[in-house]
Amino acid sequence: MGSTKEANLTLPIREIPGDYGLPFIGALKDRWDYFYNQGREEYFKSRSQKHQSTVFRANMPPGSFIASNPNVIVLLDGKSFPVLFDTSKVEKRDLFTGTYMPSTNFTGGYRILSYLDPSEPNHTKLKNLLFFLLQSSRDKVIPEFHSTFTQLFETLESELASKGKAAFGDPNDKACFNFLARAFYGVNPVDTKLGDKGPTLIALWIFFQLAPLLTLGLPSFLEDPLLHTFRLPPFLVKGSYKKLYDFFYNASGKILDEGEKMGIQREEACHNLLFATCFNSYGGMKILFPSLLKFIGQAGVKLHKQLAEEIRTVVQSNGGTVTMSGMEQMELMKSVVYETLRIDPPVPLQYGKAKKDLVIQSHDAAFEVKKGEMLFGFQPFATKDPNIFSNGEEFVAERFMGKEGEKLLKNVFWSNGPETENPNVENKQCAGKNFVVLVGRLLVVELFMRYDTFEVTTGTSALGSTIMLTSVNRVSLD
Repeated sequence: MGSTKEANLTLPIREIPGDYGLPFIGALKDRWDYFYNQGREEYFKSRSQKHQSTVFRANMPPGSFIASNPNVIVLLDGKSFPVLFDTSKVEKRDLFTGTYMPSTNFTGGYRILSYLDPSEPNHTKLKNLLFFLLQSSRDKVIPEFHSTFTQLFETLESELASKGKAAFGDPNDKACFNFLARAFYGVNPVDTKLGDKGPTLIALWIFFQLAPLLTLGLPSFLEDPLLHTFRLPPFLVKGSYKKLYDFFYNASGKILDEGEKMGIQREEACHNLLFATCFNSYGGMKILFPSLLKFIGQAGVKLHKQLAEEIRTVVQSNGGTVTMSGMEQMELMKSVVYETLRIDPPVPLQYGKAKKDLVIQSHDAAFEVKKGEMLFGFQPFATKDPNIFSNGEEFVAERFMGKEGEKLLKNVFWSNGPETENPNVENKQCAGKNFVVLVGRLLVVELFMRYDTFEVTTGTSALGSTIMLTSVNRVSLD
């Protein structure tokens, strides 16, 4: 992104195409196109084709009664998209979920870290608290992952043996939550009052916050007024949230102690730990892990054989132990995880409000943006940009291998920042960026330390892919 002068030297200034339609009616029409008449992908694709531009004006759901202003400038290419990460140019205050912000009654009355702009004093303290949480659990992640996901695979194998197929979703949800609780807080939820209810309570709590952005496949005349027109009341999930809060408050004493040293009240720290663990980390794993199984499963036996050989050779050379340094040597495995995060990012929608008058650039033109205008990026289009990624619509397992492959990592944006950069207190990049990559790698490693190959069938849900495991071939011992 350059100044106006720099932009004029390189690309012609073009007026941003598109419009918002009539007040209220334009936003309503766009919402119905987005959810029902066209669907999300076609909504963006058709407008980009109509305007012959990857930058254009449109409305984003949910619109009137929930969001005060649905008007956005859409960014669909990998060149314009990164302006959303530049906190000198865009403000990120209260934009985590887009043009509306869920009530703070969902989070104990506090504005959580995800909704804070880096310029706000609390942002630094709360992000440092999450860095402390991640650092303090570093040595527990690999062993707890192995233990928890071994149990998951045993459960799936038992289901396969008795029914001939096994749904990955619910068992994976339980494994992810149990792993996070054990790795971050040293507590097994099933040994507490929470029992095995964590994933169910989290799903309800997240649904009430994100309902204005979701479609459940219900008839549109029922679903649209129910989910997209008025906010769902927080008091309906108050009891569910209290059970989660009590669990985290009792489990996170040492982290809360550290928070107090940083100047964060225990209650506020606990609400932030709950959100970071359940919404950010668990929510991310709930979407990423089925995606990994989907793309690896569909790639077939040849890729499975290559992954198994690479992973087992490295682990064997490390004395049979899975280590961080060992995984860094697994070039194909690392590329597969990055490629999954590129083609199916867990958080596809990003927002930023212009702090000042800006000029942004696509590959073809430059565009003037006024202070206060909302910029919106649909990441799955930006990270499939044909000007950056050849065959961007396809899953290419080896895409990020070698020097040329590594150069492409700067265009992988799933973490609310380039993959080549790291989170800090001055940016909005996901605090757990490296943690999410790590657990994605661990899942692939555990899969191919246990199986030679596997087969899946796939579907879609409100939050990603659904996976049905139809066969597994355990590691041959010869």
